[in-house]
Amino acid sequence: MLVLYNIGILLYYTLVYIVSLYKNKAKLWIKGRSGQHVQPLKSSIWFHFASLGEFEQGRPVLEAVKNDYPQHPIVVTFFSPSGYEARKNTPLADAVYYLPLDRAANARKFISTINPVMAIFTKYEYWYHFFNELHKKHVPLYIISGIFRPGQVFFKWYGGLHRKMLKMVTWFFVQDIPSKHLLHDVGITNVTISGDTRFDRVWANAQQPKEQPEIAAFKNGQKIFIAGSTWPADEQLIAALIAQHPDWKFIIAPHEIGEDEISGVVSLLPKETTIKFSGISHLTSNISYLIIDNIGMLSSLYQYADIAYIGGGFGAGIHNTLEAAAFGMPVIFGPKYDKFKEARDLVELKAGFSINSQEGLNSVAGLLMGDETARDNAAAIAKNYVKQHIGATNAIIKYVKERH
Repeated sequence: MLVLYNIGILLYYTLVYIVSLYKNKAKLWIKGRSGQHVQPLKSSIWFHFASLGEFEQGRPVLEAVKNDYPQHPIVVTFFSPSGYEARKNTPLADAVYYLPLDRAANARKFISTINPVMAIFTKYEYWYHFFNELHKKHVPLYIISGIFRPGQVFFKWYGGLHRKMLKMVTWFFVQDIPSKHLLHDVGITNVTISGDTRFDRVWANAQQPKEQPEIAAFKNGQKIFIAGSTWPADEQLIAALIAQHPDWKFIIAPHEIGEDEISGVVSLLPKETTIKFSGISHLTSNISYLIIDNIGMLSSLYQYADIAYIGGGFGAGIHNTLEAAAFGMPVIFGPKYDKFKEARDLVELKAGFSINSQEGLNSVAGLLMGDETARDNAAAIAKNYVKQHIGATNAIIKYVKERH
């Protein structure tokens, strides 16, 4: 199985290399790894994140560890360019790198160079050679905000190598009871149900959000419908909704902000009343539609909105609903949300609303935009849901400090 795993890693690299010839994101993935030089450290604490979303999810733990262990430099790695490019200069880390390709030699070299005293991976990201090298060197490895589903390879008959990876983890901090039970079923008992550190992050952000005076000027006392982390399928729906609610303002923050993606959104909206954030210095009173053409603002934009639509539900799966819910607003999203416990919870509580068509969006949004009482009730439920689920970071840090 290890031979097949190694072949798979090489095939993945080859595929990304081919795609990098015409896709910028893949080009960054290749170039970032081939050009980086890892600085030697006598000791460190290593945090790894798949991408930007996982960084924000694990950020409360990162902040706490940085505060509690000032004697150890913090090393952060990312798998995805979207995470690395957005946080390569974060003050929370002493060094930020792309995770090298998961080869045995790369793992040995990287770990022997940064010399971690512990490693903390967020949610998912299981790399055999890095895990194995940490295990051989007796470096504690923690998985935080872990979540598992029956369909994952760990629980399949052919998942022996991946189960071996699980056995290399020092301790799992998982989000829910089903995850713990799944791990127990394959003989993994070093598990604590701590919850999801995203709740801590989004709650802290909502208590002290970064002010955005340009957005306040755009709002100008009117109601705002915000569509965050959208993809083309989502944007088509929002564009059709806009015409039905001329008394509302709309903000669209696409997940991808390349020139083609932003131009695609611009083409859907009325030219004379639409502006991009990069041109917001030209804001006039007739502007009703704002397109966010940068990365990193979304989490602070929700403070100005009244209803949120979260993108991704017509693709691989929805993006972060909790950032919006923490500010106290109803959240609407597409049909692919089953993998996300918080989205399922919000739907059950009637603070989240899943739609699968234009008619569905028109109906749900029409109700929430037209009925202030219904909107306020859903908003209060959403905010209270987030507040009730904070505390995962404290549980994790308490365990780690007892052992380090």
